[in-house]
Amino acid sequence: MATFKEVPVFGNLDGVKVLSTGAAVAQPHAAELMAEAGATVIHVENGVAPDVTRGIKYAFSSEHRNQLMMSLNIPTPEGKEIFLKLIQWSDIWMESSKGGTYSSWGLTDEYLWEHNPKLIIVHISGFGQTGLLEYVERASYDAIGQAFGGYMFINGMPEPNPPMRTNVYTCDYVSALTGCWSALAALWKAEKTGRGESIDVAQFEVLMRIQTHYPMTYLNDKRLLQRLGNADPMGPGYNVFRCKDDNYVFIAFFGSGVMRRGLPLLGLDKDPDFPPGIQLALWGTPAGPKLEKALLEYCSAHTADEVDKNMMEVGVPCSKVMNIELAAEDPHYQAREVFVEWDDSEYGTVQGVGVVPKFKNNPGKIWRGAPLYGADNDDILTELGYGEKQIAEFYEKRIISKDKRL
Repeated sequence: MATFKEVPVFGNLDGVKVLSTGAAVAQPHAAELMAEAGATVIHVENGVAPDVTRGIKYAFSSEHRNQLMMSLNIPTPEGKEIFLKLIQWSDIWMESSKGGTYSSWGLTDEYLWEHNPKLIIVHISGFGQTGLLEYVERASYDAIGQAFGGYMFINGMPEPNPPMRTNVYTCDYVSALTGCWSALAALWKAEKTGRGESIDVAQFEVLMRIQTHYPMTYLNDKRLLQRLGNADPMGPGYNVFRCKDDNYVFIAFFGSGVMRRGLPLLGLDKDPDFPPGIQLALWGTPAGPKLEKALLEYCSAHTADEVDKNMMEVGVPCSKVMNIELAAEDPHYQAREVFVEWDDSEYGTVQGVGVVPKFKNNPGKIWRGAPLYGADNDDILTELGYGEKQIAEFYEKRIISKDKRL
């Protein structure tokens, strides 16, 4: 087992110290991205019970590589004392809980800045830290954020089918990316000014923000765009199509250049409904249903590999709809070494997705698998100045806990 002092030097975030006290997916993934880029990350689990994702095979392993792991019952007097020492150590503290949870324990942003003025604080919650109290205090998971953020409404097949949540944990992962980039933006400023920042990431707002023209279309034109399944609201040709071998492709058949190059493949280049320079075959015009019909017929007469090859040869953006089985055998995935191996404390040697994105000059890496519950308690507490007797008392009082295998 690696110790606190054995964290290797690598990546663009070498020297950045991150304290992570969130659970499940959203906030832990933000810290994981930093750990893979070289930051020293201490992840603190609930001192009473392990993270719920430990109960889902490989879920915890995916989001806690490269991290030091301890447990801590933060709301207790001893827990708060240890937490404040961790805060003094940290450059960035990230958490995910109901809005106001830490403030209710007396651990407000302002109180923490008294102990570390440059601290970057990232709160990730379903409904934010401010607003109506009955919303702020609501519990949230990925699908709750999708529902309240309006994202679920626009996904799925048309009425009367119900709205559909998007897999896998879209809200959590986009919130993680938002938390990660905003923390680094604030860290850049704090290095110049010496003054920390508090960032309020509300998951529902993140999902509303990434709906491109949908919000503006209603707010300005009072037109509520409806879900259309995989179809694009403007026109056909940007959709999933079933092929002869029952595999699928996604085709993006729009833009003047694509139309010019692709219409001959479908036998529509001489059709008067597709004049030179046409950008889109819009619904409500004669060109719309003709393009849709031609693509359905073309794909049903060819395998997915044939469609992919033929479309790409003439410059029409296209891709087979991949699953993990297909991806694992795909030569481009292999050439880019998307899937790699590492040693996990729970499952031994495992395979999974490597570090993304790839940095040329200061690459990230996986140097450690996700540790067992409380694996680094003693090492971290020793680093913070606690002696063996104090650490033993913390175990007796259930301030900290660890996996029985340790």
